[in-house]
Parts: sequence; C-alpha cells; structure tokens
Amino acid sequence: MGRLTETIKHLLIINVLFFIATNMYGDQMYEWFSLYFPKNDHFQLWQIVTHMFMHGGFMHILFNMYALYAFGSPLERMWGRNKFLFFYISAGLGAALIHIGVNYYYYNAGMNALLSAGLTESNILEIINSGQYSTQWYEIAGKSTIDNFLGAFNTPVVGASGAIYGVLVAFGMSYPNSELFLLFLPVPIKAKYFIPVLIALDLFSGVTGYSLFGQGIAHFAHVGGALFGFLMMWYWKKNQFNNNRWN
Repeated sequence: MGRLTETIKHLLIINVLFFIATNMYGDQMYEWFSLYFPKNDHFQLWQIVTHMFMHGGFMHILFNMYALYAFGSPLERMWGRNKFLFFYISAGLGAALIHIGVNYYYYNAGMNALLSAGLTESNILEIINSGQYSTQWYEIAGKSTIDNFLGAFNTPVVGASGAIYGVLVAFGMSYPNSELFLLFLPVPIKAKYFIPVLIALDLFSGVTGYSLFGQGIAHFAHVGGALFGFLMMWYWKKNQFNNNRWN
C-alpha cells in the first residue's frame, strides 16, 4: 500500500466530514445528498455526485475508506492525481447510472402492471411520493414486483462503493499477482482471482435477491462501478493511455 497519497487523503477527509455532518444533522443530510430515484420528489441532480460521499454507518465508511486507501494509493502513484480522480469519479458516476437503470426496470414493471389494472400514473406517484402504498397492489402485480417497484422508488443509495469497485478492478488489472489476505480466509489470494469472484458474488446477489453480504446493499451499483472501471482500463490499455500520468 505504501504512503497515503494526496488525492486519497483529500477524498478521505471529504468522506469523513460528510459522515460527521450526517451524524449531526441526520435525515436532512440523507434527504439532500443521497441518490434518490429520479421520479421521487427528493431527487436532485447533484445527488448523482454527492451520494458517493455519504455513508450509512461506521462500518460502511470504515471498509470503504480502507479499500480506497489500500487499492487507490498504488493507482494514484502510478497515474498521478488528475488521472486517478477522473477514474474514481467516472466509476462512481457509472455505478449510479447502472443503479438508476436497474431501478427504472423495476419501476416500469410495477407501474405498467398497475396501469393495466386501470390506475393512473399521477395517482400512483401521488401515493408513493407521500410514502404510502395500497395493499391491493399486491393482488394486481404480486409481492415481488410491487416490493421491487416500491424499493426502487423509495430507497436512496449512499456510499463510495461503486467508485471503489472501479478502483478494485483497476488494481486487479494493474497488479494482477498481488496477494490479498482476507480476515475470514487466512491464505493469500491473488488479485486477479479475488476481485472477479467478489464482483460475481455481487452480481449473483443483485440478480437473485439473496445477499451474501447483508441487506440494504446496492449490488448493481457495485457491478456498475466495476463495469465502468473495466471499460476505462480496457480502453486505456488498448490506446496505450494506462501508463501515462496526468499530474
């Protein structure tokens, strides 16, 4: 890992300051800076960026900031400040895009089922924007469809995890034979094996709804960050940009 680099240090400070403010002001911070579904009344355009600096609890920010330091520092030393920051923010934005896209899929499935039963979109939006729903909806579309519909609309996303999954992919492609130790598995695993397995587990959890890492995790945001990280690394390597520094 080596020394703490300047950009990583500044990102850590910003995240910690957001975390302190969140603990001071609570729900108001989440309402302003979490990423809400675009049709939700709480959605604001700046949330596409600010959600990356919000976290849901101490362990959430601890693991994310440790991963940022551990895997981001070697990349910043190799790429320089500007290139790393461009990559990090781009991966976070890509994660948000994939997360919103998946939520639109769930939203449209639920909305179309309710519209086919004769309800109007304006009436449905009025109900769910007030934080309510009708139990009759389950009879129309089924529990899974309505739960996914309501979850996509009502549940905001927070955390740097999408950007950090992009960083993990970049680290794995840049240092594939680096050996990583896990707390629950005291044997070294090379990055080129560990990171793809981690992403595959997130994809499995996102598709099946069976989470191996706990509830309330935006699995498709993780996968989205990893995907955008891979695409950027692939493009840079193909065009010989990967070894160029942007200071």
